[in-house]
Amino acid sequence: MGPLRVLSVFLDLILVCFMFAPSGAYDLDSSYVTCGSLVKLMNTRHGVRLHSHDVKYGSGSGQQSVTGVDSADDANSYWRIRGKPDSVCQRGVPIRCGEAIRITHMKTGRNLHSHHFSSPLSNNQEVSAFGENGEGDDLDVWSVQCGETYWERDEAVRFKHVGTEVFLSVTGEQYGHPIRGQREIHGMLSANQNNYWKVMEGVFIQPSSDPFHHDEL
Repeated sequence: MGPLRVLSVFLDLILVCFMFAPSGAYDLDSSYVTCGSLVKLMNTRHGVRLHSHDVKYGSGSGQQSVTGVDSADDANSYWRIRGKPDSVCQRGVPIRCGEAIRITHMKTGRNLHSHHFSSPLSNNQEVSAFGENGEGDDLDVWSVQCGETYWERDEAVRFKHVGTEVFLSVTGEQYGHPIRGQREIHGMLSANQNNYWKVMEGVFIQPSSDPFHHDEL
Protein backbone atom coordinates (compact mmCIF):
# COMPACT_ATOMS: atom_id res chain seq x y z
CA MET A 1 0.00 0.00 0.00
CA GLY A 2 1.46 3.35 -1.07
CA PRO A 3 1.99 6.26 1.34
CA LEU A 4 -0.92 8.27 -0.10
CA ARG A 5 -3.26 5.32 0.37
CA VAL A 6 -2.06 4.86 3.97
CA LEU A 7 -2.71 8.55 4.65
CA SER A 8 -6.19 8.30 3.14
CA VAL A 9 -7.10 5.28 5.29
CA PHE A 10 -5.77 7.03 8.40
CA LEU A 11 -7.85 10.16 7.75
CA ASP A 12 -10.96 8.04 7.12
CA LEU A 13 -10.39 6.29 10.46
CA ILE A 14 -10.05 9.58 12.33
CA LEU A 15 -13.27 10.87 10.71
CA VAL A 16 -15.21 7.76 11.73
CA CYS A 17 -13.89 8.04 15.30
CA PHE A 18 -15.05 11.64 15.62
CA MET A 19 -18.45 10.77 14.14
CA PHE A 20 -19.04 8.32 16.97
CA ALA A 21 -17.18 10.14 19.76
CA PRO A 22 -19.37 11.10 22.75
CA SER A 23 -18.35 14.76 22.50
CA GLY A 24 -20.03 15.03 19.12
CA ALA A 25 -23.42 15.31 20.83
CA TYR A 26 -22.58 18.69 22.38
CA ASP A 27 -21.28 22.09 21.36
CA LEU A 28 -17.77 22.41 22.84
CA ASP A 29 -18.45 26.13 23.40
CA SER A 30 -21.80 25.55 25.15
CA SER A 31 -22.55 27.03 28.56
CA TYR A 32 -23.46 23.87 30.48
CA VAL A 33 -22.22 22.64 33.84
CA THR A 34 -20.36 19.41 33.10
CA CYS A 35 -19.16 16.38 35.00
CA GLY A 36 -15.82 17.14 36.64
CA SER A 37 -16.36 20.91 36.73
CA LEU A 38 -15.06 22.77 39.79
CA VAL A 39 -17.53 25.47 40.83
CA LYS A 40 -18.68 27.89 43.48
CA LEU A 41 -22.43 27.83 44.12
CA MET A 42 -24.25 30.96 45.32
CA ASN A 43 -27.65 31.04 46.97
CA THR A 44 -29.58 33.61 44.94
CA ARG A 45 -31.83 34.74 47.81
CA HIS A 46 -29.11 35.43 50.38
CA GLY A 47 -26.04 35.98 48.18
CA VAL A 48 -23.81 33.52 50.05
CA ARG A 49 -21.58 30.84 48.55
CA LEU A 50 -21.70 27.20 49.63
CA HIS A 51 -18.66 26.63 51.84
CA SER A 52 -16.98 24.05 54.05
CA HIS A 53 -13.83 23.68 56.15
CA ASP A 54 -12.42 21.21 58.63
CA VAL A 55 -14.61 22.45 61.49
CA LYS A 56 -17.01 19.91 63.01
CA TYR A 57 -20.54 20.57 64.21
CA GLY A 58 -20.71 20.76 68.00
CA SER A 59 -24.13 19.07 67.97
CA GLY A 60 -26.10 16.74 65.73
CA SER A 61 -23.91 14.40 63.69
CA GLY A 62 -20.59 15.99 64.68
CA GLN A 63 -19.56 15.78 61.02
CA GLN A 64 -17.76 18.51 59.04
CA SER A 65 -19.86 21.66 58.90
CA VAL A 66 -21.22 23.24 55.72
CA THR A 67 -21.96 26.97 55.78
CA GLY A 68 -22.61 29.96 53.53
CA VAL A 69 -20.08 32.80 53.20
CA ASP A 70 -20.28 36.29 51.70
CA SER A 71 -16.75 36.26 50.29
CA ALA A 72 -16.27 35.40 46.62
CA ASP A 73 -12.54 34.74 47.09
CA ASP A 74 -12.45 31.91 49.64
CA ALA A 75 -10.89 28.74 48.18
CA ASN A 76 -12.90 26.65 50.65
CA SER A 77 -16.00 27.39 48.55
CA TYR A 78 -14.94 25.25 45.56
CA TRP A 79 -16.90 22.04 44.92
CA ARG A 80 -16.43 19.38 42.24
CA ILE A 81 -19.42 17.99 40.34
CA ARG A 82 -19.30 14.18 40.16
CA GLY A 83 -21.52 11.23 39.35
CA LYS A 84 -23.39 9.25 41.98
CA PRO A 85 -21.72 6.09 43.36
CA ASP A 86 -21.46 3.14 40.96
CA SER A 87 -22.47 5.19 37.93
CA VAL A 88 -20.59 6.55 34.93
CA CYS A 89 -20.17 10.31 34.79
CA GLN A 90 -17.88 10.98 31.85
CA ARG A 91 -15.66 14.01 32.38
CA GLY A 92 -16.89 16.99 30.36
CA VAL A 93 -20.39 15.68 29.61
CA PRO A 94 -23.22 18.12 30.50
CA ILE A 95 -25.25 17.32 33.61
CA ARG A 96 -28.89 16.59 32.75
CA CYS A 97 -31.78 18.16 34.65
CA GLY A 98 -32.96 15.54 37.13
CA GLU A 99 -29.59 13.76 37.15
CA ALA A 100 -28.30 12.40 40.46
CA ILE A 101 -24.84 13.74 41.34
CA ARG A 102 -22.35 14.13 44.16
CA ILE A 103 -20.96 17.54 45.11
CA THR A 104 -17.48 17.08 46.57
CA HIS A 105 -15.60 19.71 48.58
CA MET A 106 -12.30 20.39 46.85
CA LYS A 107 -10.12 21.11 49.90
CA THR A 108 -11.26 18.28 52.20
CA GLY A 109 -12.48 15.64 49.73
CA ARG A 110 -15.78 15.20 51.59
CA ASN A 111 -19.19 15.06 49.91
CA LEU A 112 -22.19 17.32 50.46
CA HIS A 113 -24.42 15.16 52.67
CA SER A 114 -27.67 15.24 54.61
CA HIS A 115 -29.47 12.99 57.09
CA HIS A 116 -32.12 13.05 59.81
CA PHE A 117 -30.30 15.26 62.29
CA SER A 118 -31.59 18.72 63.17
CA SER A 119 -29.56 21.70 62.01
CA PRO A 120 -28.04 23.65 64.94
CA LEU A 121 -29.66 27.07 64.42
CA SER A 122 -32.96 26.73 62.55
CA ASN A 123 -33.92 23.16 63.49
CA ASN A 124 -34.27 22.25 59.83
CA GLN A 125 -32.36 19.20 58.50
CA GLU A 126 -28.60 19.21 58.97
CA VAL A 127 -26.34 19.40 55.91
CA SER A 128 -22.75 18.28 56.41
CA ALA A 129 -19.66 17.19 54.49
CA PHE A 130 -19.00 13.47 54.79
CA GLY A 131 -16.67 10.71 53.60
CA GLU A 132 -12.99 10.43 52.82
CA ASN A 133 -11.25 11.09 49.49
CA GLY A 134 -14.58 11.57 47.73
CA GLU A 135 -16.15 8.32 48.95
CA GLY A 136 -19.02 8.37 51.43
CA ASP A 137 -22.44 6.73 51.17
CA ASP A 138 -25.85 6.95 49.47
CA LEU A 139 -26.79 10.05 51.48
CA ASP A 140 -24.23 12.04 49.46
CA VAL A 141 -26.51 12.05 46.39
CA TRP A 142 -28.44 15.11 45.17
CA SER A 143 -30.70 15.60 42.16
CA VAL A 144 -30.27 18.74 40.03
CA GLN A 145 -33.68 20.41 39.59
CA CYS A 146 -33.64 22.65 36.53
CA GLY A 147 -35.96 23.64 33.70
CA GLU A 148 -34.31 22.60 30.44
CA THR A 149 -32.54 19.47 29.22
CA TYR A 150 -29.16 20.29 30.78
CA TRP A 151 -27.94 22.32 33.76
CA GLU A 152 -26.98 25.71 32.31
CA ARG A 153 -24.29 27.82 33.98
CA ASP A 154 -26.41 30.97 34.18
CA GLU A 155 -29.55 29.18 35.44
CA ALA A 156 -30.78 29.19 39.05
CA VAL A 157 -31.36 25.55 40.07
CA ARG A 158 -32.36 23.55 43.13
CA PHE A 159 -30.57 20.55 44.64
CA LYS A 160 -32.93 17.93 46.05
CA HIS A 161 -31.48 15.36 48.44
CA VAL A 162 -32.32 11.95 46.99
CA GLY A 163 -32.35 10.09 50.30
CA THR A 164 -34.58 12.42 52.34
CA GLU A 165 -36.19 14.69 49.68
CA VAL A 166 -35.16 17.99 51.25
CA PHE A 167 -33.86 20.96 49.25
CA LEU A 168 -30.44 22.54 49.91
CA SER A 169 -31.36 25.87 51.52
CA VAL A 170 -30.32 29.02 53.40
CA THR A 171 -32.66 31.10 55.53
CA GLY A 172 -30.13 33.55 56.96
CA GLU A 173 -29.25 32.31 60.47
CA GLN A 174 -25.67 33.24 61.39
CA TYR A 175 -23.13 31.34 63.48
CA GLY A 176 -21.03 32.75 66.30
CA HIS A 177 -17.51 31.64 67.29
CA PRO A 178 -15.51 29.94 65.73
CA ILE A 179 -17.19 30.64 62.36
CA ARG A 180 -18.76 33.98 63.21
CA GLY A 181 -20.92 35.53 60.50
CA GLN A 182 -21.18 32.40 58.36
CA ARG A 183 -24.72 31.30 57.51
CA GLU A 184 -26.35 28.00 58.31
CA ILE A 185 -26.92 25.67 55.34
CA HIS A 186 -29.70 23.15 55.85
CA GLY A 187 -32.33 21.02 54.13
CA MET A 188 -35.97 22.12 53.80
CA LEU A 189 -38.92 20.03 52.62
CA SER A 190 -40.58 22.95 50.83
CA ALA A 191 -39.44 24.26 47.44
CA ASN A 192 -39.14 28.04 47.81
CA GLN A 193 -36.92 31.06 47.12
CA ASN A 194 -34.45 30.00 49.82
CA ASN A 195 -33.28 26.98 47.82
CA TYR A 196 -32.21 28.41 44.47
CA TRP A 197 -28.48 28.20 43.62
CA LYS A 198 -26.47 29.58 40.74
CA VAL A 199 -22.98 28.72 39.51
CA MET A 200 -20.56 31.61 39.93
CA GLU A 201 -16.76 31.21 39.66
CA GLY A 202 -15.43 27.93 38.37
CA VAL A 203 -13.40 25.75 36.04
CA PHE A 204 -15.68 24.07 33.51
CA ILE A 205 -14.46 20.81 32.01
CA GLN A 206 -15.21 20.45 28.29
CA PRO A 207 -15.91 17.18 26.46
CA SER A 208 -12.67 15.61 25.30
CA SER A 209 -11.81 16.14 21.64
CA ASP A 210 -9.83 12.89 21.81
CA PRO A 211 -12.17 10.05 20.74
CA PHE A 212 -10.01 7.52 22.63
CA HIS A 213 -10.09 9.45 25.96
CA HIS A 214 -12.77 8.24 28.43
CA ASP A 215 -12.24 9.77 31.86
CA GLU A 216 -15.01 8.88 34.31
CA LEU A 217 -15.84 10.35 37.73
